[in-house]
Amino acid sequence: MNDRPITALSATPRPYGPPQDRVGLFWRPDAAARTATASAEVGPLLRMLSDPLAVCETPLGLQLCLGGRWETSASTEALPVRAFVPPMPPQALGCPEFARTHGLRFTLVAGAMANGITSVDLVVAMARAGMMGFFGAAGLSLPKIETALQTLETTLLDAPWGSNLIHSPYEPEHERAVSELYRRREVRRVSASAYLKITPALVAYRLHQVREEGGRIVVPNHLFAKLSRTELAEQFLAPAPPAIVEALRRAGELTEAQALLAPAIPLASAITAEADSGGHTDNRPALCLLPAMIALRNRRQSDFPGHRLAVGAAGGIGTPSALWAAYAMGADYALTGSVNQACREAGTSDAVRRLLATAEPADVAMAPAADMFEMGVKLQVLRRGTMFASRAQKLWELYRSYTAYEDIPQAERAWVEKNVLGQPYEAVWAETEAFWQKRDPSRLRAAATDPKRRMALCFRWYLGMSSRWANAGTAGREGDYQIWCGPAMGAFNAWVAGSPLAAWNERSVGAVACNLLHGAAVRARVAMLAAQGIAIDPRAVDDRPRTIAELEAWSA
Repeated sequence: MNDRPITALSATPRPYGPPQDRVGLFWRPDAAARTATASAEVGPLLRMLSDPLAVCETPLGLQLCLGGRWETSASTEALPVRAFVPPMPPQALGCPEFARTHGLRFTLVAGAMANGITSVDLVVAMARAGMMGFFGAAGLSLPKIETALQTLETTLLDAPWGSNLIHSPYEPEHERAVSELYRRREVRRVSASAYLKITPALVAYRLHQVREEGGRIVVPNHLFAKLSRTELAEQFLAPAPPAIVEALRRAGELTEAQALLAPAIPLASAITAEADSGGHTDNRPALCLLPAMIALRNRRQSDFPGHRLAVGAAGGIGTPSALWAAYAMGADYALTGSVNQACREAGTSDAVRRLLATAEPADVAMAPAADMFEMGVKLQVLRRGTMFASRAQKLWELYRSYTAYEDIPQAERAWVEKNVLGQPYEAVWAETEAFWQKRDPSRLRAAATDPKRRMALCFRWYLGMSSRWANAGTAGREGDYQIWCGPAMGAFNAWVAGSPLAAWNERSVGAVACNLLHGAAVRARVAMLAAQGIAIDPRAVDDRPRTIAELEAWSA
């Protein structure tokens, strides 16, 4: 078969521009110059991200050129430049002001996966790689969260990191206590997730220690709101609700001066457009959601001239192409989740990592969420290798259909206790009762007079334990593993096949993130050439994962 090597570069006729679409530059080779025409030769030059590239006209056709000398006048040795691509290091992706604000080298963020899946180790690894991670505090007790914060403070010092604050409509006191902990320990970055409305815990965190200095308002605490609905984004890109501000002022949680400054401060400093992701998600398409969020930000930005509002992209980001698409659409930063859970630093088990490494894009399903079970809220989980999604859905259908567990037909109760709960219902209630006695006794008082609430708490026991069984790799409970996962995981596995990241036990969060960024920068160069009428043979666009040493050499 004929590989047709010289067709790696081709030009599209343009009805505009100077003769032959030249850019007024000429390129002269020297001893260190490199040129390429075949697909196998073009790929390595595209990956030399710190060097400018030229596409030059030669008697034999177009040629990709690196090194050499640039000139502005024609000569016998110099080749006319048809297209030019500047250096494109991964640091150039995203918004430079966002990177400066948070002290980042790269505008890539690891999202906060609950129950400590985004672990202390993962957050530390991201910070040391010049990126940022949010600790997955949701679902953890207050003492465990504080222990994690202490470790991060002493390990990372001034390096950027953050932690999660999740909406807890059934546990508002716990949400308030976590907010207080963040204020007390001066955690400067918080990721707010799964919020259905603005709560006092959010407002108290955001306005904590705000002050006026030298004619400008200083807001020490950065609130990142992860959202999939524009109506909620409207609320986060507005000042805190006056009624909540006033209530906090009366309670002594805000000073008079802070309350007066509140109307000039947006509640969120950044919103993350969360598309089709793992965990809590509305399965929104990123191509629709992100532009809508950016348009909303642009409309609201003039209301806050002293505070630049950032917009990030999340959901579906598991390949360099997806990451570049997010930046190309205007994202200031990108946030990953599912692919991080498959890494060694994630706070989960090897059993989960093995399952994630086999996932394909369609191997996900929606299932009831433990924290908002009664409301019918769902989250996205891995379907392959586990029965959790179907079993959890069965519990939701029974809860919706009956007012008490005792009303469920005996045959169905027997099936639930054998195949889902794994023990008698009363044994589950005993464990549930002991848990809430420590966590929030008021939940038990409500359940004592309402058998449907008691049923909900017992079913939530299964939903909560299933994620813990997965994280611990509990033997005998493999069929009940709840593994939060989006389709990005399957796309990631297809991308890394045959590479150093193919094996589940070789995946580190730093290597994954750096390869995503490097590949996205390569894709950016291809897009720049396309905008100048130069098409690259797809076989020449090599963004497969490499070792960190190779990436550093290409980006040096």
